[in-house]
Amino acid sequence: MRIRPTHVGICGSDLHYFSDGAAGIFRIVEPLIPGHEMSGTIDLDPSGRYAPGTPVTVHPATWGPVSQGSRPTWPGGTFLGSASTSPHTQGAMSEFLVVTADQVRPLPADLPLRRAALVEPLAVGLHAIAVAGGVRGRSVLVAGSGPIGLLAAAGALAAGASEVWCTDVRSGPLTRARALGVTEAVDVARAELPESRFEVVLECTGIPQTLNSLLRACARGGTLVQVGNVPNEDRPVNLAPMVSKEIQLRGTFRYDDEIDGAIAMLAANPSIEKVITHELPLESVLEAFAVAADSDASGKVLVRIS
Repeated sequence: MRIRPTHVGICGSDLHYFSDGAAGIFRIVEPLIPGHEMSGTIDLDPSGRYAPGTPVTVHPATWGPVSQGSRPTWPGGTFLGSASTSPHTQGAMSEFLVVTADQVRPLPADLPLRRAALVEPLAVGLHAIAVAGGVRGRSVLVAGSGPIGLLAAAGALAAGASEVWCTDVRSGPLTRARALGVTEAVDVARAELPESRFEVVLECTGIPQTLNSLLRACARGGTLVQVGNVPNEDRPVNLAPMVSKEIQLRGTFRYDDEIDGAIAMLAANPSIEKVITHELPLESVLEAFAVAADSDASGKVLVRIS
């Protein structure tokens, strides 16, 4: 199925590919088109199921052979705009994108294409919430107020959390968290978090050193979910609070069918679009990457393709 992308979000992995030539262990060894957060319209559907111009988003993953555990962890799949495969899997920052029919998700009439570009990163937050066992009626702490942290917080608010606190060390992200309506936005460079308060903690910074303070802030019997992609290296962590408070430490990777929940949540909650701070045309893509790299000045940055 051929898609004509209209909006593509710049993700942290895109920034790493652009500035470092690698994202984690995956290194670019051939030309790579970035972009896995996208919205667009159908250009050609050979099956005739979708008419040209139908607004859609795309699940960027395909799955490997049937394996054990959660599908996002299965080996052998592909992901749009990723150097994890050889040849690389090209992304959505192009005039056309060809995907399989089961990757396509039609959009409801009340979800504009601009806001729909948030479906993929919101699904990351919703998967983390699912891994945590849900947040309805529970107190939630989100560490890190970059785009993923903000969308995880927005997802927790929409999913009925009793309170949602966000942290950061920069004023821009904290201001954006407050605009989403979180309970508290804390500059952890200036203030300490309350001890043993939060039933669910979502670590969205990818900085291993934060775990020590987050384990202290996590409630007895609480759950801490590692959302941020951390370096593959040994790091000292004080695990004593995890033992004494019986905290569950869980990992999360991408998402599965949470993308469908993200579509519904974005349609029902237009205010989540506040996470988008910049939209630049494709001709200004270098400027868009520069803006996205300034995490104090920008939230989610979109590139307008057509």
